[in-house]
Amino acid sequence: MTQDQWLILAILTATVAMFLWGRWRHDMVAAGALLACVLAGLVPTGEAFAGFGHPAVITVACVLVLSRGLQLSGAVDVLARNVMPAQSGRLISLMALMGLGAFLSAFMNNVGAMALLMPVAIHLSQRLELTPGQVLMPLAFGTILGGMTTMIGTPPNLIVSGFRSEAGLGSFAMFDFTPIGLAVALAGVLFVALVGWRLVPARKQAGIEGFESGAYVTEVRVLEDSKAAGLRLREIEAELADVDAQIIGMVQREVRLIAANPGRRVHAGDILMIEAEAEALKDVLSILGLKLEEEVKPDKEDKASEEDEKENATASRDKDSDRSGKQEDDDEAEAAESSLKSGDVVLMELAVLPNSPLNGRSASDILLRTRYGVNLLALSREGQRSMKRLRSMAFQSGDLLLMQGPPESISEFASDNGCVPLAERELRIPNKRKIWEASLIMLFAIGGAAFGLLPAAVAFALGVLASMALRTVPPQAVYHAIDWPVIVLLAALIPVAGAMATTGTADLIARLLIENVAQGHAVVGLALILVVTMFLSDLMNNAATAAVMCPIAIGTANALGVSPDAFLMAVAIGASCAFLTPIGHQNNTLILGPGGFRFSDYWRLGLPLEIIVVAIAVPLLLVVWPL
Repeated sequence: MTQDQWLILAILTATVAMFLWGRWRHDMVAAGALLACVLAGLVPTGEAFAGFGHPAVITVACVLVLSRGLQLSGAVDVLARNVMPAQSGRLISLMALMGLGAFLSAFMNNVGAMALLMPVAIHLSQRLELTPGQVLMPLAFGTILGGMTTMIGTPPNLIVSGFRSEAGLGSFAMFDFTPIGLAVALAGVLFVALVGWRLVPARKQAGIEGFESGAYVTEVRVLEDSKAAGLRLREIEAELADVDAQIIGMVQREVRLIAANPGRRVHAGDILMIEAEAEALKDVLSILGLKLEEEVKPDKEDKASEEDEKENATASRDKDSDRSGKQEDDDEAEAAESSLKSGDVVLMELAVLPNSPLNGRSASDILLRTRYGVNLLALSREGQRSMKRLRSMAFQSGDLLLMQGPPESISEFASDNGCVPLAERELRIPNKRKIWEASLIMLFAIGGAAFGLLPAAVAFALGVLASMALRTVPPQAVYHAIDWPVIVLLAALIPVAGAMATTGTADLIARLLIENVAQGHAVVGLALILVVTMFLSDLMNNAATAAVMCPIAIGTANALGVSPDAFLMAVAIGASCAFLTPIGHQNNTLILGPGGFRFSDYWRLGLPLEIIVVAIAVPLLLVVWPL
């Protein structure tokens, strides 16, 4: 062995050990490995940060942004509601949940898919009379399995494709991973839904409830194309029964009705007062095609009413502050309205503190929309109901307010009026236009890459640009959508992996594996690469595992004199199959607390699942990618 080979092996061993130790974040470890290679002369200084421009890194970042667009638009919520069966038994329900998770993971970040479907899984566990963990673990494994079915489904697939390109063989196409990935995913979903879920320990629920904010009272307007238009109140309440929402009043022809007759017919333009949990609001809007009253563009009558309220409120504010004249007020109102239309808005829950200046005043009194550029979408006052319109309800200490607007405007409102934000929760209000836009952007990006019209990185970068232009992902949220530790990890380890190849270390390791374990048998070598990759992926980040194993896989194939395609595919599959520990994949970590799991709970379902993966993948690799 040469000195360079000893050095790269020492750095690689220390890197893997640091990954396993877990004291430092994986991007820090990867950056340390890269800098160590640069200082040791194994990576030229001019190429140290070339990994940040690698197509695989760009594609991963862009896919994360497009996935965020699907989340924010509510596209996934609509899909989940339409796909999940309402009254089926355990087998069908688990298969539907895992199948939906696998499908979403094939085209979006699988961590995002898992986060979106976790509330669905928890609700399903209650209906099926299972513990949350018995549904969450199958869902987590389903999303992991689904990621291996396309090139963009998970970062390891993109890394493997990049290494194939650098080896002079060209990159894998979008659906080259599908034949084997789909077969493995189907087998895994069937096994878990039929038998596997019984192997999950029935732990008590932990960390699910968070805080209880009580039911919100909100106002929704019936639009011309709403499903609710023309229905009777009893029919609307039947539609809302599954989401635990109820109608407590309505406004029809400017007349407020309390305890309206269930047989009353609802018309376009009517306003319904609905009581529902915060998480159920998006379902209420989606099911009936309603729109939050504060988001409806005001007509002339509403504007006139608003002006009257403004004048009354202005008179009551004489004691509070000096006024700068009518023109300044108009400019302030115009700026506030412009901020709401900008698209860079969030939803936030605020609690009204004791002694808040809001106590006894309403949204109209304080000119909420005009002064701060924010909307009051709903109000929660546990144990009490009010039939007043939202804009005229007097606030009380302890009220919970669901606010919409730019983050800085909501923060200013909270600071000025003695409110504090509650624990962050993501509330997505569906928007039909945004749903179509986000879905079409993703489809065009996938199509451009799949049919070879554009390189994957370029196709998805164009998708991100379109998302920003159409605001399916607000421009200021684009950089928040990217998992930067993963990006740094990939960008740092790509040059390190290159050093393994240039120093001959990858070939050396490959020869040792072939001579001592595989003993020259290509099939044994292929299975060995799959099992070793799978084992490492259970212990360290799957993207890091793929970057470490790809050079070894190519070296092993070259030493055996066979095509490296099957070996690279084995790395892609193995890196995606981390089922034995909670640290092997982020989705496993996500369910650790909510499922009440212990570290040792995962192998009970994970070990037989990994055995099934190996048993199915190895024969299929030999058929689809002949040696």
